[in-house]
Amino acid sequence: MGYPIACLTRRETISTCHRLHSPHLSDEENAEIYGKCNNYWGHGHNYTVEVTVRGSIDPKTGMVMNISELKEHMHKVLMDRLDHKNLDKDVPYFKNVVSTTENLAVYIFDEIKKLMRDPSLLHKVKIWETEKNIVTYSGDLL
Repeated sequence: MGYPIACLTRRETISTCHRLHSPHLSDEENAEIYGKCNNYWGHGHNYTVEVTVRGSIDPKTGMVMNISELKEHMHKVLMDRLDHKNLDKDVPYFKNVVSTTENLAVYIFDEIKKLMRDPSLLHKVKIWETEKNIVTYSGDLL
């Protein structure tokens, strides 16, 4: 007999700024592709970030994962490393990676996974850049 599987999601909000600019493109190409988001001085976002874990409900604890543990991991990655930071200047990962919301989701997923006791539980990271622009990453690679 198997155990029921459930998803547990926690949400946080962070404020960051960045400039969409690829070192692999000319200034003209960057301006054409990223438009106003390529502004030299950057721009900011209040991102809403959801982290979801998925797994069997432990028959002893009744939990997939202790929410306090997930909260701690999210705090270390989101609040300590990203909140009120300039992604391009304050986060080494983005030195050579364009700070799109897609790449931010990959960064958050990978960094939280490194902190987890059981990394296989990490299911997805979902980021609302705006009310209309949402990115989801589940660790998938081609």
